[in-house]
This record gives sequence, C-alpha cells and structure tokens, in this order.
Amino acid sequence: MILAIACLGQFMVILDVAIVNVALPSMRQELHFSTTGLQWVVNAYTLAFAGFLLLGGRTADLFGRRRMFLVGLGVFTAASMVCGLAPNAASLIGARAVQGMGAAILSPVTLTIVTMTFVEPRERSRALGVWSAALASGGAVGVLLGGILTDLFSWRWIFLVNIPVGIAGIVIGRMVLRESRADLRSTSLDVAGALSITAALSALVFGIVETTTHGWSSPLTLGPIVAAVVLGALFVVIEARLATAPIVPLGILRSRALMGANISMACVGGSMFAMWYFVSLYLQEVLAMSPLDAGLAFIPAALAIVAGSQFAGRVVPRTGPRSMLVGAGLVISASLFWMSHLSADGSYFGDLFGPLILVSLGLGCSFPPGVFAAMSSVRPTEAGLASGLVNSSRQIGGAIGLAVLATVAAHRTGALRVGESNAAALADGYGRAIAIGSIVALGTAAAAFIIPGGRPHTAARSAAPVVEAADSHKPNPRSDNGD
Repeated sequence: MILAIACLGQFMVILDVAIVNVALPSMRQELHFSTTGLQWVVNAYTLAFAGFLLLGGRTADLFGRRRMFLVGLGVFTAASMVCGLAPNAASLIGARAVQGMGAAILSPVTLTIVTMTFVEPRERSRALGVWSAALASGGAVGVLLGGILTDLFSWRWIFLVNIPVGIAGIVIGRMVLRESRADLRSTSLDVAGALSITAALSALVFGIVETTTHGWSSPLTLGPIVAAVVLGALFVVIEARLATAPIVPLGILRSRALMGANISMACVGGSMFAMWYFVSLYLQEVLAMSPLDAGLAFIPAALAIVAGSQFAGRVVPRTGPRSMLVGAGLVISASLFWMSHLSADGSYFGDLFGPLILVSLGLGCSFPPGVFAAMSSVRPTEAGLASGLVNSSRQIGGAIGLAVLATVAAHRTGALRVGESNAAALADGYGRAIAIGSIVALGTAAAAFIIPGGRPHTAARSAAPVVEAADSHKPNPRSDNGD
C-alpha cells in the first residue's frame, strides 16, 4: 500500500504534464488565449515546479515525509480544482503555478518514501522499478486520457479528474504512511533562493514573450529582462553568501560531469518542450484532428520514450554517459530537422510519424546518461542534489526554449498570414520553430564533451539505488548534510 500510494503521487504529477498538451487548442478557443499567451499554461507549471523542486525535497526531510506528501497532494488537488473551474486565462495560469508548487513538494517525497521504506537492495530495486513504471505510464496515459476527456466532455475535466484521485490518495496516505524525518545538521529553508530563481526565470520568459507585441527595444520587454538579470545575480549572492542551507551549493557546480549533464539536459528541454507543444497544435489546428485522435497520435511517441530509456539504462553503465548523450543529441536534432518540414496539406503518417518516433527514442536515450553523468563525480550523499539539479535544468531549459520558439512561431505566422491561408501560415510558423529547436538540440551533443569520457566512477555506482530511478529523471531529495 505504501508503494502504491507513492506511485500514485508521482503518476499524478507526470499525468498532468502530458494531459495538458492535447487540450491546448480547446483552452485557447474557450478562454481566448493569445498566440503566445497559451504557452503560459505549460510554463506557469514548469517554472514553479523547477524553481521549488529542490526546496520541496528539503521540506520533506525537515518537516516529515508523510506530512509533506499530504501537503503536496492537497495543494496539487486543490489547484487542480481551481484550474478546472477557471473563468478566464489569468486564473488558469495562476492555478497552474500553484499546481506546479504542489508537484515540487509531491514529486521528490514520493521517491524518498520508496527508498526509506524498502531498504533491502533487492526489494528496493523492485520497488524503484515499479515507481519508474508508474512514472513512464503517466506520460502515455496522460496523452490518451487528455484526448478522451477533452473530446467527450471538456478540457476542464483533465484537471477535475484529479480531485477524486487526490482525495483518495490523501485518505489512504493518512492511513498507511509512517512519519519520518532526516537527521539534518541545519534546519533552515532557503526560501529566498527558491523565490529569487523562480522570479528571475518568470521575468525572463515574460520579457521574451513580450517581444511579439512590443519588440526588443521596448521598456515592456527590456524591463523584465533586466529584472531577470538582477534577480539571477541576487540568487547567486544568496546561495554563495547568505543561505545557511542553500538549495544549490555553488561548489558542486565545479564538477565537469555535473555541468556537462546540466547543460545537455537544458538543451534537451529547450528543444523538446516546444516540440510537444507545436505538434499538438499542428495536429488539431492544421490537420483538423479531434483531441481524441491527437491523443492517440502521441501514444507511439510515449512508448518510444520508454523503450529508449530502458535501452540507455542498460547500456550506459557499460559505455559511460558521454557517448550515449552525444548520440541522443544528434538523433534528436536530425529528427527535429526532418519534422520541421510541415505543410498545410500534410498528414500524420506522411509528415510526423517517422520523425516523432525517432525524436522520442532520442529523448528516452538522453535521460539515463544525463543522471549518470550528473552523479559520476559527486559523493553518494550528494546524489539526490545532483539528480535534482539535472531535472530542474531540463525544466528551466524547456520553459525558456518554449518561450523563445513560441515567439519565433508567432512572428513567422503573423508575417505570412497576409499572403497565405491560415493553416499554411500556422504550419510554416510551427515548422520554423521546430527547425530552430533542432539547432538547440545540437547543444546536447556539444555539452556532452564537457563530461569526462569512460565509464561512470565509483561514486556513481555506489549511488545505485538512486541511479536505478534514472529513467524517471526525478530527484532523490536526500541532501548533502548527512541524512
């Protein structure tokens, strides 16, 4: 029951990432989102999740895993209800940000509960396998369930369906989970660090989005970008000088393997988040697929991610992470370039199916080596921090990449609407953004050369219980404070 409830929490977090994409066109139509404003349905969740993820893991160690599981699930469920009942775009975006904060608490604590409950190596390995399977299935179920609920009922039900599941999880969690805390030397929380980095990223994304309507030289564009730089500098000062227990100890970033892994995963996120976003819009707004058909169209891609992740997880311990990351980055880049040749009179099997499968295989192959590389030069007690940083980097790269590429697509579509049909202009804009995403994906391969070659070091192998969950690309929230 403990394993089941932990898997349920992680399943809900991943389900809500995947389930939204298929419903985006319906949300835009009902709530009158602008061309670039729609991305905030994704980015509000992503930025809050990335900014508070490491802090969420520490709150569980400090205040109790059972308590923070219930708090995280409660926040996530309540925010889901607000999302489902949102009367306008602003309230939906705000509720999505709160939902991301709930996910940032819930996601790391589910892994901690599993690793603290199953301490015998063989038991732990099996439990982490089930946990990873629940995470992987969340993506596949999300795209299908999003299509079914949006097609048969309304996009609002993709959020409202979380309410009974969340309530059941809270009731059962109170019954079966035991309370536990880490023995931390420091009991402080780096709230200032989490707030400053989240505000910096949000300001940067907002400034990029504003270029669509105001241009790069407008104060409405430059102001948020300057604020992002100032807040980013403040974050560095807080982590280096002020925080008693910083969420990102800057000293750990001296590791070449960790830096290479973080840059690679940021490039993966920068290209892939936008790809899912544009493919969903292309299927429904250009190819005129129903939400259900669009959901079904994503199923092969979700299965390909699982297959690629399983393959890489078995190969990386023998070859080392660098060669796998280089190969994955090149596959993603080539597949996105192939996919970028979208047209208004295209078809799913003729234009999308092949590159979608290949890019998904490449995406799956990038996750395990990213985590392996991150932990190859850190102590076992820092494994959770290292894997958490990799996950945050991918989310941050995804948010910034989506903001930039959505702006590119909007500029291109707007320039072509005068002389072409709406469908042709949309297809060309989406294709242009995906083509630039293929260039971003090359950064995955390039940054992999920062990582030392060869097989993972002993430190990585000694952290095997965490590494076995690498397919999930979620952090083990154990700090480097000896817990």
